[in-house]
Amino acid sequence: MSVKYGKFEMPQNITLDETTKTLMYSRFVAEPFERGFGHTVGNSMRRMMLSSLEAPAIISLRIEGIPHEYMSIEGISEDMTNIILNFKGALLRKLPMSDVLFSHEPRVITSTLEITQEDLDSNKGHYHVTLGDVIKDDIFEVVNPELHLFTVSKPMSRQIDLRVAIGRGYVPSERHVIRDRTSDEILLDAAFSPVRLVNYYVENTRVGQDTDFDRLILDVTTDGRITPEEALGFAAQIAVKHFEVFSNVEVLDLSFDEDLLDNDTDKDEMMEKLALRIDEIELSVRSTNCLSGANIDTIAELVAIPEKKMLEFRNFGKKSLNEIKAKLHEMGLHLGMDLARYGITTENVKERIKHHAEERKGRKEKEVEKKSRKNVDLEQDEE
Repeated sequence: MSVKYGKFEMPQNITLDETTKTLMYSRFVAEPFERGFGHTVGNSMRRMMLSSLEAPAIISLRIEGIPHEYMSIEGISEDMTNIILNFKGALLRKLPMSDVLFSHEPRVITSTLEITQEDLDSNKGHYHVTLGDVIKDDIFEVVNPELHLFTVSKPMSRQIDLRVAIGRGYVPSERHVIRDRTSDEILLDAAFSPVRLVNYYVENTRVGQDTDFDRLILDVTTDGRITPEEALGFAAQIAVKHFEVFSNVEVLDLSFDEDLLDNDTDKDEMMEKLALRIDEIELSVRSTNCLSGANIDTIAELVAIPEKKMLEFRNFGKKSLNEIKAKLHEMGLHLGMDLARYGITTENVKERIKHHAEERKGRKEKEVEKKSRKNVDLEQDEE
């Protein structure tokens, strides 16, 4: 037995703003949510991304012949304190796949740094050692190999050991537990979180004639160890995992009236919008011609196309894209819509809209015929 609940407005997909996307920044838009759910979901996703994602970080450093961190090193311009601070800026990437044997236990990366007189002469007497010179292990990808570590002014050969672990959040050096730690191994504070900044905004959006639904905008900035898309996807899965435990307290199941649109005028209104021809809306001649050249005749065909693909059309630029997005926004639509609830896919969109137009024409003809018969009956009654 289940309890019947009314339909909740929920986003059918997440839109990625391709115009502002970079390697470490993305803006995601999800709409529509019921009023208040934008803040509920936005704040939860923000906290998950900032606190719960995993990434590698260096947790300890050992340089041959250096017993502790409070000393200078002959032939190196920086002292150990500065060198340690530089190592804290190292960014390593690794996604431990479940189908590959991988342990979350810390891994030691050993390398021998050889600086010859020839290296010094070719660099005007000072060789700048970077992270790429020290880490050449193929297990971890170095995101910032150009990171400066220290400057060498004399020929040297030293072994450098780095201990790398995968973790979450920020862990100070005193909390690291290393069973086989050596006496000259220096522990480092570790910033495991690969997400630097998450901002979310909630705006009003339209569903039918109502304008008090929520549009959620998420701005995600990472440090390169994961992409913003990975950050959002991982956080969503973590959230779902934590909500699973609450399913154990179910007393009665809930079923939602997902077919409410079929019994309401909203579906008819939406189909009327989707059936509009491109030349029936107010677009510039350039945008209209571009869409016509791409064989896009109706609004349904337009909104079914992802935003990224729009820019692949010939002679189609960002100015035209922004114009179309603004027009669709006025209509309560957006690019990349999932039209499955209306029986429309990218493969059958032309056929489905044509069928709708024929049905609409048939209904109108029946209404005219019915009205005509009614008038005839009234005339006969008067006689």
